[in-house]
Amino acid sequence: MLVPVEDAMSTMSANLLELLRSDVVAWNARRDELPEAPDLHGLDLSGADLAGANLTGANMVGTDLSGANLTAAELGGADMTGANLSGAVAADADFTGTHLANANLSGAVLTLSFLTETDLDHADLAGADLSGAYMTAAHLEDADLTGARLAGAYLAHADLTGAKITSADLAGTDLTDAHMPDGAVRS
Repeated sequence: MLVPVEDAMSTMSANLLELLRSDVVAWNARRDELPEAPDLHGLDLSGADLAGANLTGANMVGTDLSGANLTAAELGGADMTGANLSGAVAADADFTGTHLANANLSGAVLTLSFLTETDLDHADLAGADLSGAYMTAAHLEDADLTGARLAGAYLAHADLTGAKITSADLAGTDLTDAHMPDGAVRS
């Protein structure tokens, strides 16, 4: 008996998702064999342990990663528009070139993460810990950084136009040539 293509794809996707949730090392090995980036959009991965996962280029639009462990995960070039990463731990994760516009990263731990050229427009980063993060040329237009910790972060050439930085900890933050919330360029 032949299995319809849609059912076969659905089964394969379910198997890959279970592999991601249960064995990141095996996921990474299998991920390298996939012909294209995984489509994980809209999935509930809240609380999942995805430390070290290779999610490069993945479609994660609207994915729920609240409370997930993404320590040292590879997320470069992923589309995470509107994703929920509230309370997630993503220390030393690579978000280079990732789309996180309108994402919820409130209370997330992003210490020493790579957010170079990352799109964080309209993102909620209230109370997030971005200490020591590399955010060169990051797009933070109209982002909410209220109470965020950015101590020692590198935000050279970042665009913070319209961003809310009330009570944010900017001690030791490199803001060379950054566009500040009022539109002024810091030198």
